Amino acid sequence: MSRVAGLGALAAAFVAAAWTVVSPDDAALALLLVAGALVVAGVSWLENGMGSSKELVLIATLAAAAAAGRVLFAAVPNVQPVTVIAVVSGVALGPRAGAAVGGLAALVSNFYLGQGAYTPWQMLAWGGCGLLGGLAAPLLRHRVPLALTCFALGFAFDAVLDFWEWLSFYPHTWQAFAALYARGIWFDFAHASGNLVLALVAGPELRRLLERYARRLRAEIAWV
Repeated sequence: MSRVAGLGALAAAFVAAAWTVVSPDDAALALLLVAGALVVAGVSWLENGMGSSKELVLIATLAAAAAAGRVLFAAVPNVQPVTVIAVVSGVALGPRAGAAVGGLAALVSNFYLGQGAYTPWQMLAWGGCGLLGGLAAPLLRHRVPLALTCFALGFAFDAVLDFWEWLSFYPHTWQAFAALYARGIWFDFAHASGNLVLALVAGPELRRLLERYARRLRAEIAWV
């Protein structure tokens, strides 16, 4: 049933995306439906691959820690630990876990910071960061590649949100997008720089901690 739901959600996302193209004036509603459908599809994919209850607890704990860190850093413009925690979770625990941590962290933190039409896109963007961390795990096990990737993902995350905002609320011209992007470039740089510092300071240490815990979860006892 979860696979059927996932395929149905992907079909709904395709229809809503087509609606955006056909009727740009309704882009705000259509893009909200696109994001919601993609979130449902992602949840279906994650549900098919989740492991033990202890692993689920670990993922929930990491998401809560990322959400709490985002709330604590709220006073510092656009500096937040969610990207780094999601990427490191993906590297240590796999793509599904990384995606789950990123998506849940966005949802949970917005209960405090404020929910909105942007929430599903934040869930997708941070979930994508965690997914990328899992897929590129062999390349991100060292401090500098991890930090540089998190730096780039800070800009990528904000670009996704800028793209959504542009299509939803601004004239669909590249001049309007350039103006919107330029307006927030310093906030994007703050996000990326915060990611760089956090990854350099604590990224590999957090990865090793999660990997040790993951080995305990997946260990099997053989009775002789």
